[in-house]
Amino acid sequence: MNFLAHIYLSGDNELITIGNFVGDGVRGNKYKLYPREIQIGIQLHRHIDTFTDAHPLFRQCTKRLHKGYGHYSGVIVDIFFDHFLAKNWKTYSDIPLDVYISNFYKSLSKNIDILPPRIKRITPIMIEGNWLLSYARIEGIQTVLNGMNQRTKGLSKMNEATKELIEHYAAFETDFTLFFEELKTFSKMKRIAIEKQFQDV
Repeated sequence: MNFLAHIYLSGDNELITIGNFVGDGVRGNKYKLYPREIQIGIQLHRHIDTFTDAHPLFRQCTKRLHKGYGHYSGVIVDIFFDHFLAKNWKTYSDIPLDVYISNFYKSLSKNIDILPPRIKRITPIMIEGNWLLSYARIEGIQTVLNGMNQRTKGLSKMNEATKELIEHYAAFETDFTLFFEELKTFSKMKRIAIEKQFQDV
């Protein structure tokens, strides 16, 4: 999953949310260098990604993209799913999306000194460009995909993927809606299990 989903699936704990957000930026056992609650968030991030990558509905979505985007298909679907989460936000939260995101940005800024270097570098850019709120619009997704394509020096052609999003919009949205209900349940149970593991140590 991409940024917005990882944040949402963290629950209400600020540091667990930060840990889930930075999960991709922390490799191997380096998560142990962080405070306990951030460790929980990083572990949760990894479990969410494993569950997602193996899920039949997610794989069904990546198959629509494999021909044109190969192993980048999963990354693209992650971004598409953040679009549907943002677009349908009222289904998932009573807090308005702009307020929710603003609160997260404040939390991120407050904890910026403990972020991994790469995440620390992109945080001001993310906040200034309000990336998370932009996900609700296809134009915002296009901007994200443009940036990802640049990071691959144009090899991924991810900037072209909004064509498939528009062409198969209803199918992608249906798959997201069904999948996300399962992911919410999984994430809540896994978060509780990880917290218990840390308490037992």
